[in-house]
Amino acid sequence: MKVIVGNEDYISQLIADEFVKQVNAKPNSVLGLATGTSPLKVYADMIKANKEGKVSFKDCATFNLDEYIGLEGTHNQSYRYFMNDNLFNHIDIDKARTHVLKGVGDYEAYMRQYDDEIASFGGIDLQILGIGSDGHIAFNEPGTPFDSLTHIAELTESTIKDNSRLFNDISEVPTKAVTMGLKSIMNARKIVLIATGKNKAKAIYNLLKGPKTEEVPCSILQDHPDCTIYCDEEAYSLVK
Repeated sequence: MKVIVGNEDYISQLIADEFVKQVNAKPNSVLGLATGTSPLKVYADMIKANKEGKVSFKDCATFNLDEYIGLEGTHNQSYRYFMNDNLFNHIDIDKARTHVLKGVGDYEAYMRQYDDEIASFGGIDLQILGIGSDGHIAFNEPGTPFDSLTHIAELTESTIKDNSRLFNDISEVPTKAVTMGLKSIMNARKIVLIATGKNKAKAIYNLLKGPKTEEVPCSILQDHPDCTIYCDEEAYSLVK
């Protein structure tokens, strides 16, 4: 596992460059995408590269990690809305080839097919991850089995509290989500993880220095053959 430390602008640009490099080498790349505040600057840099003619996403396919249960894709806190607003609406991608888990309707049937659908595209070439303060990745909370595929997750109190900053009130935060599992994530050929801020320091310490345990979901990344962790100084502070 490789670790790169720098300020948020620097590490976001490096990750965006990885996506540009991947797509230019393989125009029909399958990209694994994340939501939340961590990848926002990465997506802004990817948009900039696309508008400057440095990369085209027109032949790519994308798969997102998760979605809240109970939110329509038009809801401004749904992850489909987030991806359209922060990336897809601004690049030359075919939205029919962008996949975000469903949070309404027959989402359980779609969930059961998600890993097979990823495999039908040849698997994910490059996956970006954020990380929760308790070490969760996607919505795989502490205790999630390492062999989990896409499933329904009950969100912990700390995750609900962390995500409440994006809602008007904590009572509005959904308590369940559909999420790619830990095995699903590990199936990606290359993984990049971004972590910024002091509230991520314990999670990064446990990822890099702690034992591999299902109580720290991110620790499974210790076994991935091509994973790079991008941190700012605050997130890396306990490791130092």
